[in-house]
Amino acid sequence: MIKERHLNIFVLGLLIFVPIFAYWNDQPFTITLMTRAVIFAIAAVGLNLALGIGGFISFGHAAFFGLGGYVMGILAWHSQNYVTLVEWPILIEGTKSMPIIWIITIAASALLAAIIGMISLKTTGVYFIMITLAFAQMMYYFSTSWSAYGGEDGLSIYVRNNFPGLNTLDPIQFFSICCVILLIVLFFMGRLIKSPFGLALNASRQSRQRIEAVGFDFHKLQLTAFILSGAITGLSGALFADLNRFVSPSMFSWQLSGEFIVFIIIGGVGRLFGPVIGALIFVWLEHLIGGISDYWHIFLGFILLAIVLFGKGGIIGLLCQEDAQHE
Repeated sequence: MIKERHLNIFVLGLLIFVPIFAYWNDQPFTITLMTRAVIFAIAAVGLNLALGIGGFISFGHAAFFGLGGYVMGILAWHSQNYVTLVEWPILIEGTKSMPIIWIITIAASALLAAIIGMISLKTTGVYFIMITLAFAQMMYYFSTSWSAYGGEDGLSIYVRNNFPGLNTLDPIQFFSICCVILLIVLFFMGRLIKSPFGLALNASRQSRQRIEAVGFDFHKLQLTAFILSGAITGLSGALFADLNRFVSPSMFSWQLSGEFIVFIIIGGVGRLFGPVIGALIFVWLEHLIGGISDYWHIFLGFILLAIVLFGKGGIIGLLCQEDAQHE
């Protein structure tokens, strides 16, 4: 059996090698496909903090993903149409700058996560799942009725947003931006898991009484994790909308929340690279089998069923059984 860190290095090499190979062979679609997988991986890494480490199953993370998309879409739309976003009490205009959009997206997603978390974390189990789902559905129906920004038809952005020194319309350069963000998020998550906060969060998943006995505030611990999780997922939503140059209410759909959970289960719940592996497998299955049959989800269902029944810890657990035995 291989070591988990060796598998992580292999996956990391795959993320870098495939787009470079596609670039030299003039295959921009392959680069775009990998970019899509990387963005989904960022969203799933954010959810994995709540689900895999914190142990609370959120079925409404599409709320943050969609919010990130709409923050990007609204700011870019106002900039490209030269329409002022807010005139009073202070003048706020749109922007096409990616870094500025990301900062605003992270702040907005964190705020929404704080509001949802303060309410939903008072419950547990299936009640928590349903409350988070309800919030995502509220966002979905609000976006469909928001006629100022396209309603059900969504919002189109004519030109991709700007990043200093790069041509973001070039697929390989935009992929590089997304890949670097994924690496930063993975580094941050790796350090967070091993930090006192991460260890306490992991312990809270196993026993609330023990955490409170040593002086930790259980609710603050989980709320902080939920806010961080929502902020990361929101950032991925802004990247996804920039990739497609389009944002629509479908980014709030409960199916998307379910797909994020599937990524984590396939790769390995609580594993650092589990969401990355799950997102890669999902996107390539969608591309390869989806081109043959509209019912490609059946094959995904068989894979998911096999992992749940026979593979403790997902793909990583199957390939790295020695590491799994020491957990």
